[in-house]
Amino acid sequence: MRRLPRALLLLRLSLLVAAGAPEALVSAPRSLVWGPGLQAAVVLPVRYFYLQAVNSEGQNFTRAPPGQTPFKVVVKSLSPKELVRIHVPKPLDRNDGTFLMRYRMYETVNEGLKIEVLYGDEHVAQSPYILKGPVYHEYCECPENPQAWQKTLSCPTKELQITKDFASFPSINLQQMLNEVPKRFGDERGAVVHYTILNNHIYRRSLGKYTDFKMFSDEILLSLTRKVLLPDLEFYVNLGDWPLEHRKVNGTPSPIPIISWCGSLDSRDIVLPTYDITHSTLEAMRGVTNDLLSIQGNTGPSWINKTERAFFRGRDSREERLQLVQLSKKNPQLLDAGITGYFFFQEKEKELGKAKLMGFFDFFKYKYQVNVDGTVAAYRYPYLMLGDSLVLKQDSPYYEHFYTALEPWKHYVPIKRNLGDLLEKVKWAKENDEEAKKIAKEGQLMARDLLQPHRLYCYYYQVLQKYAERQSSKPEVRDGMELVPQPEDSTAICQCHRKKPSREEL
Repeated sequence: MRRLPRALLLLRLSLLVAAGAPEALVSAPRSLVWGPGLQAAVVLPVRYFYLQAVNSEGQNFTRAPPGQTPFKVVVKSLSPKELVRIHVPKPLDRNDGTFLMRYRMYETVNEGLKIEVLYGDEHVAQSPYILKGPVYHEYCECPENPQAWQKTLSCPTKELQITKDFASFPSINLQQMLNEVPKRFGDERGAVVHYTILNNHIYRRSLGKYTDFKMFSDEILLSLTRKVLLPDLEFYVNLGDWPLEHRKVNGTPSPIPIISWCGSLDSRDIVLPTYDITHSTLEAMRGVTNDLLSIQGNTGPSWINKTERAFFRGRDSREERLQLVQLSKKNPQLLDAGITGYFFFQEKEKELGKAKLMGFFDFFKYKYQVNVDGTVAAYRYPYLMLGDSLVLKQDSPYYEHFYTALEPWKHYVPIKRNLGDLLEKVKWAKENDEEAKKIAKEGQLMARDLLQPHRLYCYYYQVLQKYAERQSSKPEVRDGMELVPQPEDSTAICQCHRKKPSREEL
């Protein structure tokens, strides 16, 4: 009777060895826990931290530990007198032995938080973690000194794209912009918003007919001013898809520093993280399905179990997307591509057919992802990079804020603009599976670093800071501007303990 459990144990261990996982079981004390969500001063819409499972031999797990014992996180107020709403979902398994822990606070905690990270009933690493209060929730208005705030978030000292963008603008002539922007970009078809930030308050006026997307620029600016004291500055944000400023650097007249969500090789716009990833970060765990955190725990089956075909679903916003479907029909063993909605090329629907909508997480059932531009850069690219499929990226004149850190053949496989070598690259990936897997992993790890939500906040602040340093005159609240108020949240009142420093101290 005693031999059966032993036999089962030996079988289980042999399976683990065959699968390449560490033989020993999880060691809660040896496992590692780290990340910004363990610091009281790091205020984010969703707080998050990471866990690396480690076995009793001190080896990192490279996939989810065996068995049914899950990791668990409990977040509660230090004081039993403070009853606060905190949403703590299950940890996200990232399929490589690491886990992503998240929690969203709906009220401020004055005494502080206690965070317990458990494996079964055992505390993991240095759990419990004590965050001494006050711990502010997202909608608490309590801005911090910029130097202290950047240090708390561990913001990088330099961002290559920001340096490149501002090389064209050693100084910024506000008067030139006031004279030119409304005439050049503010006509009936315009999609530009004029902002002034003064004493950490935001004022704006809309220029043009298509400015509904100002809600996205409003919400991130308001979120920033709740957390950090912004410099006084006056600027224009392009809410449209295409970059606007195409003048040459040494031309006459000189280019104007328009801020956009997408850049291009033939334009001079200053690029911010796209409205898509910014909004999904602000609304994570409540108003959106996909965000930069949730995607990391929904990357489909392990590499070996993914379907060995390239995959694409999307709208008909570029002709190359139609070519993808034609290639797919001729080469279904290599490519599964479909158009889910027709707007630009409606006459092609009968010929090419309309594919059913799929949940984005289901994309990762496929081993290779084809990233083709939409009207500009495809804003799904950050999410594809965070998956664990190999990204085949179309050569493009358009870019987002993080592209400069990526290298072809290291983080993704490049394909020609006309898709002429796509099938050849898919065949290469199938014939060189280990190399393809390595590139997919390198791309994922780079994206995990670059696209952490707190890094987006750092990036936004540094763009505004660099811009403010170059202004040749003082910003003003102009005629026609209105104050953009902070959202009301009477159910979660907070009291800021910080003393607001004077401008001389900043």
